Amino acid sequence: MSGRVLVVTDSTSYLPRGWALSESILIVPVQVIVGGRPHDETDDDQAQAVIRALEQWQPVTTSRPSPERFLQAFSAAAKAGASHVVAVTLSADLSATYESALLAAKESPLPVEVVDSRTIAMGLGFAAVAGARLAAAGASALEVAEAVRRRAESAQVTFYVDTLEYLRRGGRVSAARAAVGHALQVKPLLHIDDGRVAMLEKVRTASRALARLTEIATEFAGSRPVDIAVQHLSAGARAADLAANLRVRLPVASVVECPVGGVVGAHVGPGMVAVVVSVRDDA
Repeated sequence: MSGRVLVVTDSTSYLPRGWALSESILIVPVQVIVGGRPHDETDDDQAQAVIRALEQWQPVTTSRPSPERFLQAFSAAAKAGASHVVAVTLSADLSATYESALLAAKESPLPVEVVDSRTIAMGLGFAAVAGARLAAAGASALEVAEAVRRRAESAQVTFYVDTLEYLRRGGRVSAARAAVGHALQVKPLLHIDDGRVAMLEKVRTASRALARLTEIATEFAGSRPVDIAVQHLSAGARAADLAANLRVRLPVASVVECPVGGVVGAHVGPGMVAVVVSVRDDA
């Protein structure tokens, strides 16, 4: 690793188990606070703690990493012999995590390029992996940062939630919109649009919502080389079925299944299923 660029990202990238280690990516945990007790999102039990709390209508909040947590990661990169760091975070419109990384970069013992991915989950994760692989091949920090931005911009992040209530509590949708959705018993499909959560479609049933996720992802991917992540919170069977359908519809695509953690979980609630389609640079 000596002399090369090292990639740092935050825990809302939700990389599958083992990926961060194999790609030499450092993860800075965002925190979720359940019943007044903070949990690092990298803790093994945090997602289940959030699910239990949400099901019991207990308060759950989230907190950005402190600049000190990013500085620890940058210092670890320096000790490992890295020459530069590229730090890529979830969208600055969804969290102040990007701001913490910028503040830490000013105190870092080595140069840091900080990238606002304008996305989240494996939209962020695939970008971090693409940057790490380019870094391993000897690319410069500016080349890695540009590749990370390009890959993040390519990502389509679409997700289904059982209810808008959790997004309303977190201020991601208005109370009026959540009330209308509940009254009409619609099943919302949402997406990340320029770094923000936005309504995409409204459907009548969960099964139709999941079918639409498959259709939307398939149409977006087309014949391009893509990586796909099917992500969920306490909805493993739904995610597995959706992933199986995508593998049939897009046989040349890489499809991985992986859960989200408590930070996103606190805002979307149990039952959420997301599909992330990330266009590879060989497209």
